[in-house]
Amino acid sequence: MLAMFHPFIEFGFMRRALVACIALSLSATPLGVFLLLRRMSLVGDALSHAVLPGAAIGYLISGLSLVAMGTGGVIAGLSVALLSGAVSRYTPLKEDASFAGFYLGSLALGVTLVSLRGSSVDLLHVLFGSLLAVDNPSILLVCVISAVSLLVLALIYRPLVIDAFDPGFLRAQNRWTAPLVHSLFLMLVVTNLVAGFQVLGTLMCVGLMMLPAAAARFWGKGLPGMMVSAMILALIASFSGLIASFYLSLPAGPAVVLSAAILFFISILVGPCGGIFRQRPFSVGKEKV
Repeated sequence: MLAMFHPFIEFGFMRRALVACIALSLSATPLGVFLLLRRMSLVGDALSHAVLPGAAIGYLISGLSLVAMGTGGVIAGLSVALLSGAVSRYTPLKEDASFAGFYLGSLALGVTLVSLRGSSVDLLHVLFGSLLAVDNPSILLVCVISAVSLLVLALIYRPLVIDAFDPGFLRAQNRWTAPLVHSLFLMLVVTNLVAGFQVLGTLMCVGLMMLPAAAARFWGKGLPGMMVSAMILALIASFSGLIASFYLSLPAGPAVVLSAAILFFISILVGPCGGIFRQRPFSVGKEKV
C-alpha cells in the first residue's frame, strides 16, 4: 500500500501531475457527460484538435509560453465551434460533417505551424503533452479553469439539462436561452480542453473528458449519479495511470488515458447498470437461458 503513495510523497513532479489530473477530472468529466447526452461525443474530439492552430501560433510567437499557447488555443477552439455551428445552420451540411472538416484542417495546420519552427520533440510535446513536467503556473491555470467551469456549470445546469432532453421546450420558453446556453457550454468545453492540452496534449486531453463519462453510463443511475461516477472513474484513472507510468516507465499522459480506457472496457463488462455480465438472463417460458 505504501508503494502506491511513495511516488507522490517523494517527488514533487508526481504531486503536481496528480493535482493537475484531479482538477481536470472534476471539471472536464461532467462536460463529457453532457456531450454524451447531447450526442456530441465526437465534437469534443474535434474541438481538442481545433485548439492546435491557435496554440501553434502562440508557440511561434512566444515559444512554449503558457499564456500565449493557452490564449491562442481558446481563440482557435471557439472560432472553429462558432464557424461549424454557422455552417451547419445556414447550409445543408450536418453539424458532425462540419466539425469533421474544420478539425481535420485545424489539425493539419497546427502540425505544420509547429513544424516550421520547432523540432520533433516540440511537436510531440504539443500533441501528447508532458504531464510530469507540469509547473506551478500550469497547475494554477488548470485549477482556475476547473473552479470557474464548475461555477458556470452550476449556474447553467438546469437549462442545460432541459436543452439536452427537450430543446424544443427551452426554445419555446425563451428564444435566446437555448443559443446562449449552447454557446456557454461550448466555451466551457473549449477552455477545459485548453487546460487539458497544457497537461496531456491535444491528442490525449479529450480522453480524460470522454472515457470516464462513457464508462459512467454503466455505474450511475440518473444524471447526478452519472456525473459523480464519471468524476470518480477519472480520479481512479489519473491515480492508477500515474502509478503505472512511474513503476513501468510509461509516458504519463497516455498511461492516464489508457487507464481510463481500461476502466471503460471493464464498465462495459461488469457495470451494474447494463454491463454485459450483469444483465438479467433471457427467459423462455419458465426456463432461464
